[in-house]
Amino acid sequence: MEIKIGAYETIEKVVKASGNSGRVYVPIDWIGKRVKILLIEPLEKENNK
Repeated sequence: MEIKIGAYETIEKVVKASGNSGRVYVPIDWIGKRVKILLIEPLEKENNK
């Protein structure tokens, strides 16, 4: 899949475990701003199909 999107800034990070979900920290300046999160590598479940 190819996705084209306009953006002001990008950051690539690894999602860390946090309770029953995952967490990604972003800069404090981003608080209150709209963001989009993209999964850029397949999930293990998809590899076994």
